[in-house]
Amino acid sequence: MRILLFGATGMIGQGVLRECLADRGVSDVVAVARRPIDQQHEKLREVIVADLADLAAVEASLTGFGACFLCMGVSALGLSEAEYTAVTYDLTLAIATTVIRLNPGITLVYVSGQGTDSSERGRSMWARVKGRTENALLALPVRACMFRPGLIIPLDGIRSRTGWYNAVYALMRPVNPLLLRFFPGSVTTTQRLGRAMIAAVRGARRGVVEVADINGLARMTATR
Repeated sequence: MRILLFGATGMIGQGVLRECLADRGVSDVVAVARRPIDQQHEKLREVIVADLADLAAVEASLTGFGACFLCMGVSALGLSEAEYTAVTYDLTLAIATTVIRLNPGITLVYVSGQGTDSSERGRSMWARVKGRTENALLALPVRACMFRPGLIIPLDGIRSRTGWYNAVYALMRPVNPLLLRFFPGSVTTTQRLGRAMIAAVRGARRGVVEVADINGLARMTATR
């Protein structure tokens, strides 16, 4: 399986990339990003593009893929709805439509979030925008999965680009095993998320995938 990955420089993308490279059934990964990933692997190739909304110059490198993992994302904190929509909805749909045009039979897997509002009418701005994004992706003419992780525990030395997130993760580390054991419907890890995304493609999964399902799918994928 060949995988096209967007968002590989973020915490979630780093974890997903790690699991893709470790999986024996993944032949190669092309990571599209604004800046170098600073990682070397025989399966990995980087495509650097200044504007992810305009992929015209690199389209020749984006064909022949079976799956596309959309792991981009920003916090809504401090952003207006218009600003958050530009990054979350507009950019995601611009990438997805280009990828589908170049790979008509591809499977899309989008990392959304627990609590996303599919009605698009709730009080929470981020949840409405995420819901609108999910609905638009599900309406595209391909198989698509919307992953809704809750709390994601970073493993394998993976760090967030947001400093205070890393401080919080460090404080939580002693209780992580308890969180994973007693809250399987709300907590997952970067490992589990990456493995579940691979399993979803192999199992022809579609639609919304909640946290408990993410953890269940992860157990189906042996990457070592």
